[in-house]
Amino acid sequence: MTDATEGFCRDCFSPVPQGAERCPACRRPRLLFHPELHSLTVAHMDCDAFYAAVEKRDNPELRDKPLIIGGGTRGVVSTCCYIARIRGVRSAMPMFKALAACPEATVLKPDMRKYAAVARDVRALMRDLTPLVEPVSIDEAFLDLSGTERLHHASAAVSMARLAKRIEDEIGITVSVGLSHNKFLAKMASDLDKPRGFAVIGREETLSFLASKPVSMIWGVGKALETKLARDGITRIAQLQKMEENDLMARYGSMGRRLSRLSRGLDSRHVEPVHEAKSISAETTFMRDITNAAELDRILWPLCEKVATRAKASGLAGSTVVLKLKTADFKIRTRNQTLPDPTQLAEVIYRVASPMLKREATGTSFRLLGVGISGLADGDLADPPDMLDPAATRRAEAERAMDRLRAKFGDKSIVKGRGMGGDKGR
Repeated sequence: MTDATEGFCRDCFSPVPQGAERCPACRRPRLLFHPELHSLTVAHMDCDAFYAAVEKRDNPELRDKPLIIGGGTRGVVSTCCYIARIRGVRSAMPMFKALAACPEATVLKPDMRKYAAVARDVRALMRDLTPLVEPVSIDEAFLDLSGTERLHHASAAVSMARLAKRIEDEIGITVSVGLSHNKFLAKMASDLDKPRGFAVIGREETLSFLASKPVSMIWGVGKALETKLARDGITRIAQLQKMEENDLMARYGSMGRRLSRLSRGLDSRHVEPVHEAKSISAETTFMRDITNAAELDRILWPLCEKVATRAKASGLAGSTVVLKLKTADFKIRTRNQTLPDPTQLAEVIYRVASPMLKREATGTSFRLLGVGISGLADGDLADPPDMLDPAATRRAEAERAMDRLRAKFGDKSIVKGRGMGGDKGR
């Protein structure tokens, strides 16, 4: 059993006595101490500057240079590395402002398929630690390590440090960890010591830790509510801690209860494992009802392309094509067809969905059209070469070639003839 008074080294994980400045075993200074270090079990892990970190991993020449992931001069910053942040670049900043702040930055377009693959690798390592993993976005997740101490022969804190090191060594990116007794505080802790950080907020210090923080740090307090609170003279969490919950609810409605509870560090939400998606789909609602079969078919193709793009980005393939229609009187029709092999190709999805659509488009007015794939499987199993249909193999190769061109020159750089008509949906 871990000594509750000990800290540990984040590089070699050796126990370290209180007061030490370097690890006695490896002589490194990355030590972690906290009175409740070995009793807390709820963690939040956040990848540091995720997209930029993946690109720097794959291109070492970018390692010491400012890097921005985003669109063209009229786009916005998706994310940027910490070097660019020091120069004043921020996520969601217009690209022209980012380049004015850091003109020497390298700019790359996001490669969502690559980032999704890395995210899956990170989540797989998380699930090696605990089944209670709740992804929040592509680059962050909550973990509940309750009851794992006997399995891993280490406290949750040591297990999370080992996980962070494993991600760094095996995947080549860094993460920051927050550890506490609930999700709200774990998330807050993970933002305290970036990048490559590990911060802890214990039960005993919860009220005092929160008291000095601005109200904007409470989950759910956006700009509008922050402004409203400021007009009422409330700018610090300490002020909320002194108010009665009923008074806050009278002023701010249901949000008042959240303000009351979170200002005191009370959060009853559990870490809920998120199951893998069962389907991937795209749909559009028309500005006017459509009866004409040819017009519906023109709308179907770009929806198939959207589904294929999402499937490829997720590394998944579908074994069944699903068609969805909503009639003018709001009745829903679904039709499906199982495939010989899983697919993630727009052409395959379209060639199956189009005949199903034609069978339904016999004069009925429709207000919505959707298409999707279900029976999801690993993308590595998708679209094997068809020895009996060489044309299908050529179509698959052509679509993958188009994907490569779009990744290099943009989504509109090359389109199929049937995609020239545009989407009639909203």
